[in-house]
Amino acid sequence: MVSSEGLNVSPRNQGAKKFGVTRPISFAGPTSVDLQRTLELKTFLIDMGLYESKEEDARREEVLGRIRQIVKDWVKQLTRLRGYTDQMVEDANALILTFGSYRLGVHGPGADIDTLCVGPSYVSREDFFYILHDMLAEMEEVTELQPVPDAHVPVMKFKFEGISIDLLYASISLLVVPDDLDISDMSVLYNIDEPTVRSLNGCRVADMILKLVPNVEHFRTTLCCLKFWAKRRGVYSNVTGFLGGVNWALLVARICQLYPNAVPSMLVSRFFRVYTQWRWPNPVMLCEIEEDELGFTVWDPRKNPKDRTHLMPIITPAYPCMNSSYNVSASTLRVMLDQFHYGNKICEAIELNKAQWSALFEPYLFFESYKNYLQVDVVAADMDDLRAWKGWVESRLRQLTLMIERDTLAKLQCHPYPHEYVDTSKQCSHCSFFMGLQRKQGELVQEGQQFDIRGTVDEFRHSVNMYLFWKPGMEIYISHVRRRQIPSYVFPDGYRRSRQPRPANQHHTEDGEGSRSNSGEQHLKKRKDPEVVDDKQDKAEKRVSLSPKSWDSVSPETVSHRLDRASEERWASGSVGSNSEAETGGISNSSFITNLNSEMISCDDVGFESVAGSSEENAASDQVSNNRRSLLNDSCKLSPDVLLENGGLTGTGAYSDNLQLEANAALGMVVQSIGGDNSEAMHKPQIESDNKCMKPEVRIQIQALQQCQERETESQQFWRASAFYLCGFDNQIAAN
Repeated sequence: MVSSEGLNVSPRNQGAKKFGVTRPISFAGPTSVDLQRTLELKTFLIDMGLYESKEEDARREEVLGRIRQIVKDWVKQLTRLRGYTDQMVEDANALILTFGSYRLGVHGPGADIDTLCVGPSYVSREDFFYILHDMLAEMEEVTELQPVPDAHVPVMKFKFEGISIDLLYASISLLVVPDDLDISDMSVLYNIDEPTVRSLNGCRVADMILKLVPNVEHFRTTLCCLKFWAKRRGVYSNVTGFLGGVNWALLVARICQLYPNAVPSMLVSRFFRVYTQWRWPNPVMLCEIEEDELGFTVWDPRKNPKDRTHLMPIITPAYPCMNSSYNVSASTLRVMLDQFHYGNKICEAIELNKAQWSALFEPYLFFESYKNYLQVDVVAADMDDLRAWKGWVESRLRQLTLMIERDTLAKLQCHPYPHEYVDTSKQCSHCSFFMGLQRKQGELVQEGQQFDIRGTVDEFRHSVNMYLFWKPGMEIYISHVRRRQIPSYVFPDGYRRSRQPRPANQHHTEDGEGSRSNSGEQHLKKRKDPEVVDDKQDKAEKRVSLSPKSWDSVSPETVSHRLDRASEERWASGSVGSNSEAETGGISNSSFITNLNSEMISCDDVGFESVAGSSEENAASDQVSNNRRSLLNDSCKLSPDVLLENGGLTGTGAYSDNLQLEANAALGMVVQSIGGDNSEAMHKPQIESDNKCMKPEVRIQIQALQQCQERETESQQFWRASAFYLCGFDNQIAAN
């Protein structure tokens, strides 16, 4: 029998008690071996320092008590200022409730405390972000105070005596908030707005999870284990498109429902077994979705078209039920599924006594898993500005992943890594994020196929620069780096270790053969040296390349920065080779063009490496690349004038690497990469095609452009190239 969630249910359990939306898969309890493995797992988690000491726990409770008193004083002060009676002032109250990992009992040392302040109806969110904010700012115990009022869930972040606090606010429709308020009661949702509902939902969901699991202690141990695993494997981050704390809690809670009598060692193994077979986008739900007359939107793909686009729906159990994992993209889902398969293989080995628990938590070797990366450098004037600017940029990285998927028709996959890195040798306030790039596995690749994401990156950069709280000094630089160019400060010991044979579980095989690993990390396979030049570089010239991005969405004269910072914009351009391309240069079967300046510059002549040429030319190109990387890393110390003197920036902010290219020549190289034509054709394109293949408006545009070729500007040439490409002449050019 197959349940609604696509999992097998034993017929003998059909009449048994139901946990969640389906009957359990198994009621089997632990054997003596399972109990021994559970003991070993708990010992491992303790040795890894995942549990807090009693002293630290008491200190957290003391801090929460201080915050409770502060918010009560704040509400009483506002009540008095607004002219309420003395009795109202005396009765005025505010509650501090916890949610997230602290409420679930799975927080570790140094973890933040997710808290919710519940206040009366006459104390607004504006009072919270202005008056309470000012009160906290004057306290010596409070540091790193950062209000985020425009977030999806408005929050105020700060540290109180060194303990990180995320404080939300909810104003409910009561004049006096009772101390014994039941946050799970539906009445707290009366007459409140959507942001308040989202703020309340954190506490409501945490309470519901604890009510819906068969055994709270087993749930906590299993969740603690899997959160640690997710962090080690680089898939713990809601903001970058993976899963956050509540997502992992809901996934683990569902496994506890499906195996109600299992102990943690069994639950961990079943977690990977179930979710490697889960038929996404079937939703994970702990209970039936509740409808109510209050009218709040609940997750329902039958009624809401937007809900149909969700790839990995994990539904919260409290009304209004929402998809907690709407951030997941096709690329991040692929990464997580691969990691689930990896975990399943290791757990199978543990059950056969062929591996220990430590093997499950081996760190993911992100910087050995791809040949090509995007590096996002974030710079600010000081640490306070960097904290806000970095948070904004990190929250937008998911959009960059979605944009690249959109503009390459999901054929170029991105892996945003949810860790930030800091170069301690630099004096300025900065950090870096990285994204792995690879062609979609299993895709048929044409000779010379390319992915042009210059316009995509430029669009992303524009969206980031729309930050409402931008200050002078806040900058973002995006550049392509190859594996061998990864800066040393990202490695644990500050230097790159010698390359070892890649473990089979490092699943990103860039030759497109196979979608995921079939063995654990301890099983190694032979790979040819990536530094050796690929013999495919002697093949024939490249044919038609693919550039799904619509050129008319990219303007050659786009204003890509604030006017008062025009001279400070520093950009890099590069051609990213892929798959079979040798890491030292040479023609590749497929490459990603990541020229990250706003103008159309030849990807063959400007970049981190030349797409074609002799080994000497490629070596020279690498040297230029290294020089440019050095300039970029030092950009927070150098003025734009210094960069210009070193051949870094042109007058328009485009990096030229000291290469002098005429506009027409550069434009011709772009067309060459599109259709195989030469740059001469760009001056006098001979279009011989049946007019029926063109839309009327496109045909008129081309005729008008042909009539004024002699007086064309660089901008007009760009748009003529775009129209030439969009008309669909690439097949004709390839045939010629």
